[in-house]
Amino acid sequence: MNACKIFFQTLGCKVNQYETEAMQKLFEAAGCEITEEISEAEVVVVNTCTVTAVSSQKSRQMIRRAAKKNCLLVVVGCYAQSEPEEISQIEGVDVIIGTKDRVRIVELVEDAFKNRGEKILQVGSVEDIKNFEELPHTPHRTRAFLKIEDGCNNFCSYCIIPYVRGRVRSRSLENIRAECLELKAAGFKEIVLTGIHIGAYGRDFREKISIVDAIKTVLDAANPLRLRLGSIESAEMTDELIDLIKNDGRICNHVHLPLQAGSDEILKAMRRPYTTKNFSELTARLIEEVPEISIGTDLIAGFPGETEENFSETLEFIRTQPFSKIHVFPYSARAGTLAATFPNQIPPQIKKARASQALEISRAKAKNFSERLIGREVEIIAETSEGGLVDGLTKNYVRVYTFDENIPLGSVVKVNVEKLFKDGVIGSAKKIF
Repeated sequence: MNACKIFFQTLGCKVNQYETEAMQKLFEAAGCEITEEISEAEVVVVNTCTVTAVSSQKSRQMIRRAAKKNCLLVVVGCYAQSEPEEISQIEGVDVIIGTKDRVRIVELVEDAFKNRGEKILQVGSVEDIKNFEELPHTPHRTRAFLKIEDGCNNFCSYCIIPYVRGRVRSRSLENIRAECLELKAAGFKEIVLTGIHIGAYGRDFREKISIVDAIKTVLDAANPLRLRLGSIESAEMTDELIDLIKNDGRICNHVHLPLQAGSDEILKAMRRPYTTKNFSELTARLIEEVPEISIGTDLIAGFPGETEENFSETLEFIRTQPFSKIHVFPYSARAGTLAATFPNQIPPQIKKARASQALEISRAKAKNFSERLIGREVEIIAETSEGGLVDGLTKNYVRVYTFDENIPLGSVVKVNVEKLFKDGVIGSAKKIF
């Protein structure tokens, strides 16, 4: 491929971020340059999201803005998989790639340059995706995302993701090990395991392996200072996994357990595989067994049929839970999902009001969790620096800031925490390693 400049825009989750980094590496291997300025680009790639209606809207807006730049425009990812025909109607779009065949992106862009004006539509059925798509990958952040799985088998009644990502495909332990050796050689101190449904890792293999085997492989091959787990379902927090988190100090004392609702009636309608009793027993055990663990969660407000009583149950439940942060989403009807056909859809203004109530609780819990660090020394890995303000995360996922222009990104920093600041805390840097 002739050398050219490529600009990427990415929406959505850590999996999308990983896949963007992989596609960037494919272009770099072909002699292209990744640019941070869209005005310099000859090719623009928009990596899209469709998990909510707002995500789809943002994807459309980003595509339309990019189409005005007079570049060769590539649209890839979940929204491209979900709505390829809608995207093809947007003037200026040249290539549409769904959630497979990303490994062919350079080849498809070459074809588009040769046949300008002929739209390339590379979107097939996710039911045809049987194996994990291996993509070359080099992290562009101080924390290295490591994708170990794709797809989901749960088919929760509200969720579009299984329809645009397909069923679970696990990455081989051999290939996980190979990428970990590269990360170790590159000096990454923190690895974040990511995937669409990482707790289901290994279920598609004949061998009896699980997420625990993947974690042990990473720890053995990369030996990172920190290993952080992505979102994992509460029903998949096995005794073996809890013991591993408890006993291996390299694994961060932070888990994200999606709750979605604090009413058993609504959980059943959502087709979630647990009750509030199951969930609270797990969080109580984690708090007891893993020192200073932080527990994040997701919550959907205004699910179809959710009564005031149901939502009051949810508010009371999340108040009693030891959450450090709650991501709150108003329910978003996704065409093709079961919940979109349910009667008693909640009006937007009520969904918004309920989400606002839950967010108040989230903010209070995040503040209380962060306040525990005041007066203490904590350890972070420096992630970003702007105007001398450096920030990074503690092992239990509190963002810590400090002013010091001499701190290299990626270095381990000891900080004496002094007060709350922005979305976390701030203090004085004491030691740098």
